[in-house]
Amino acid sequence: MSGTRAGGHTVKDGRVEILADSEAMARWVADRLLEAATAKADGPFVVALSGGSTPKRLYQILATEPYASRFPWDRTQLFFGDERFVPPDDESNNYNMTNKALLSHVPVPPANVHRMPTDGDPDEAAARYERELRMLYGRDTLEEGRPLFDVVLLGLGENGHTASLFPGTDVLQEKEKWVSSCVPHDAPHTRLTLTYPAIHSSRTVMFLVAGKSKAEVVPLVRSGDPSQPASAITSEGELVWLLDKASAGEEDGHG
Repeated sequence: MSGTRAGGHTVKDGRVEILADSEAMARWVADRLLEAATAKADGPFVVALSGGSTPKRLYQILATEPYASRFPWDRTQLFFGDERFVPPDDESNNYNMTNKALLSHVPVPPANVHRMPTDGDPDEAAARYERELRMLYGRDTLEEGRPLFDVVLLGLGENGHTASLFPGTDVLQEKEKWVSSCVPHDAPHTRLTLTYPAIHSSRTVMFLVAGKSKAEVVPLVRSGDPSQPASAITSEGELVWLLDKASAGEEDGHG
């Protein structure tokens, strides 16, 4: 993974990697994360994690050797790209999944794991999480050339959503906040999500997309279709599309 580049990248000009299946994709990302984390010497390695089945497999891999013992957990800061506003022990909670697949198996300091709060008022919880990000960043305003995240992991829904940036929600217009609450029209639960400006402030954005059911939405997003929320994702550094053969529309693929 390269460092920050002037001008950054969009979904249209991001690099595309097509892998055999979701297992190969998860292993590819595990290798890249380990490589980037060990290479970074100036400050913490900051990652925004994603929910979903392919990231879950990635986390399971990171919990095994050689990754578990080689990864610099003590200087890795783990945040979440979005979360359903449900208790942390709920089966649909992204932190819960990540904890079972990865966090409970590796020596990451508890203080380095930043779970999105899901108690009280959703707007206030979003503001609390934004304060955590600002404390780590050291400033109240995002600055080009000084990315908030080293890596942001994203999925892609069949309706074009990514993180919890869903079609028709007010959060799609957010230009100032780093974290916002939202209520999707076509999915259960109130959510917290990183906003477009926060995701943009990254060295690398990685879309992890697997399965034949995603084959129709991928080209829509990559063409910049404005009806697809994921089309507006940008990175001030690099943007990488990781597709399995099925989501890339190759007939011999499997998701």
